[in-house]
Amino acid sequence: MFQIMVTRIFVIYIFIFLLSWMSVQSLNRCQLTNITISVEKEECGYCGMVNATWCAGYCFTKDPVSKNSLASIYQDICSYREIIYETITIPNCPANVDPYYTYPVAISCQCGMCNTETTDCTVSALEPTHCSLKP
Repeated sequence: MFQIMVTRIFVIYIFIFLLSWMSVQSLNRCQLTNITISVEKEECGYCGMVNATWCAGYCFTKDPVSKNSLASIYQDICSYREIIYETITIPNCPANVDPYYTYPVAISCQCGMCNTETTDCTVSALEPTHCSLKP
C-alpha cells in the first residue's frame, strides 16, 4: 500500500514537472516578433520609423555551479536564422543623394551563439527607435 502511494506521488510530481517545463518552453521560446525601428539618413535630414520583423524570446541556457577554465561556457541567444532585405525610399532627398535605405528583416529564428560579425551582442545597445538627428 505504501509503495503504491509513493509511486502515485512520484508520477504526479513528474507530470507537474513536465507540464511546467512545456509551458515555459512554449510561452517564451525564440520566435519572430514585430518591431519598430528608426530609419535615419543624415544627408536627407530624415529620421522616421518602419515596421519590421525580428527575433525575440528566451533560449535554454545552463550556468554551471563550478566554473572550470578548461570547459567552454557559452550562452545561446535568440537571433535570426534567415533574413531578407527590404528597401524604402527616403522622402525629400537632394538630387545628388541616394534616396534608398535598406534594412534587414528576419524570416526565421533560432537559438545559438551570437555572431559578432553580423549582430550587436552587447548588453546595452541603442534603442531601435533612437534617432541621432535633431529636428
